[in-house]
Amino acid sequence: MHKPELPRLLSTEEVAGFLGIAPHTLAVWRSDGRYELPFVKIGRAVRYRLEDVYTYLERRTRRDSAS
Repeated sequence: MHKPELPRLLSTEEVAGFLGIAPHTLAVWRSDGRYELPFVKIGRAVRYRLEDVYTYLERRTRRDSAS
């Protein structure tokens, strides 16, 4: 039987380190909805799917300086 591959879940600290920002910044983004970076709540823990982090980066990537 083939088991589906589960998404890689990253902690707030891992994502913050990857993005070069403080973990508190991610908490602010979550609370005010400033950026569309989906997160998963597992009890009190907050996790981010690796593919969502990559998608967020793709959406934020600019090819020119007009925006």
